[in-house]
Amino acid sequence: MSDNEKEIQELEKDSEMKHNGDKDSDNQEYEKVCYMCRRPESRAGKMIEMPGNICICTDCMQKTFDSIQGSTGMQYGDLMKLSNMSFINLSDLQGEIPKRQKVKKKKEKEEKAAPVFNIKDIPAPHKIKAKLDDSVGGQEHAKKVISVAVYNHYKRIANQKPDDEVEIEKSNMLMIGPTGSGKTYLVKTLAKLLDVPLAITDATSLTEAGYIGDDIESVVSKLLAAADNDVEKAERGIIFIDEIDKIAKKKNAHSRDVSGESVQQGMLKLLEGADIEVPVGANSKNAMVPLVTVNTGNILFICGGAFPDLQDIIKERLTKQSTMGFQGELKDRFDKEKNLIQKVTVEDLRNFGMIPEFLGRLPIVYTLDELDKDMLVKVLKEPKNAILKQYKKLLSLDEVELNFDDGALEAIAEKALEKETGARALRAIIEEFMLDIMYEIPKDDNIGRVTITKEYIEKTGGPLIEMRGTAMLEQHA
Repeated sequence: MSDNEKEIQELEKDSEMKHNGDKDSDNQEYEKVCYMCRRPESRAGKMIEMPGNICICTDCMQKTFDSIQGSTGMQYGDLMKLSNMSFINLSDLQGEIPKRQKVKKKKEKEEKAAPVFNIKDIPAPHKIKAKLDDSVGGQEHAKKVISVAVYNHYKRIANQKPDDEVEIEKSNMLMIGPTGSGKTYLVKTLAKLLDVPLAITDATSLTEAGYIGDDIESVVSKLLAAADNDVEKAERGIIFIDEIDKIAKKKNAHSRDVSGESVQQGMLKLLEGADIEVPVGANSKNAMVPLVTVNTGNILFICGGAFPDLQDIIKERLTKQSTMGFQGELKDRFDKEKNLIQKVTVEDLRNFGMIPEFLGRLPIVYTLDELDKDMLVKVLKEPKNAILKQYKKLLSLDEVELNFDDGALEAIAEKALEKETGARALRAIIEEFMLDIMYEIPKDDNIGRVTITKEYIEKTGGPLIEMRGTAMLEQHA
């Protein structure tokens, strides 16, 4: 045995004796990471602890010994006898001395053999849709599609067996809908219902590897962070990539398309399922953080986008026939048709700029309806956390009852339609006319009821205010 190996064994013994009495539940759940090579303890072997909460694996320690011996021609034992000489100068290490970096340990093989989900624990599609109905108003078709797709996806995970003759493919989804139609809110509600980690990311920040921006693997590292660095939990999570239409292939582009087609090409392996090395706690692999391997085979990908100008492509396809003769069609036939986006096909998406390989890995394509006046009124009052219910609760804390006339709700919906931003406009409109009410009501303790009228919304009148005694008499009557 060489002197170097003896020195390593002695350091290992000292490290074990030092920390034998310090082990707690946190240390049992997480494993140490080598500061130099970034490998966790399960891959690199036992770690040697250095001052400043730094751990180094035996391989990196041996390389350090070899470099010292090669550069000076002296053995490590001789170096230690010299004055003012230490094994390693911590100030020369790249970056600041970090806090203890840990990665959650993988479970033992016996636990891995157990199914991740019990089929009985997965809510049936009608139960998923019923829960979505409580939080999201309208969009009946979209809620039905997403409920069935998610149910089938987690059934696939629960019944995965290596010897199965029939292999079920992933139920990745492409969600198309105008801005403010509820795409992101639908996915957030779904993840909360299923109690699985969710990562929401924006496709506009993604670029090809080597360019300024987020790498494609950063979407998986965000999911890992949402799962508290638990790889097994992250591998059954949901990733929602918003603004997916922004990575469409650029037409007639003479420069390299680093944020368009290149990103679509790079995402193919993620969508289909592959082992991806992702940094823990950072978006870039160049960061001095540990790397872990995440398999994306069981991660559900939901892509969403508004796809502006897609309606023009659909209209062009539908009006290809001649405008003359017995089968002639008018070019402006579809100009006033609402929800034309429901007629979208894969061919239309290809013409928009999405590559066929990318679309092939998103087998479920569905659309969300553009919100009309009736749907906006439903969004105002029906969901579990509807905006009107929030304001009613706020005023109830001041012991004041808040009511809205039907005419007032329709007036709010009409104002929101003018802004053309969907349900996002509702909050801004209500905040505007509720400002004075929320400011004035706490001044007078005698106010018992406030009714918002159509005239108040249209600024031709004021709200109906009833004193507390009148309100109480009407309740008893």
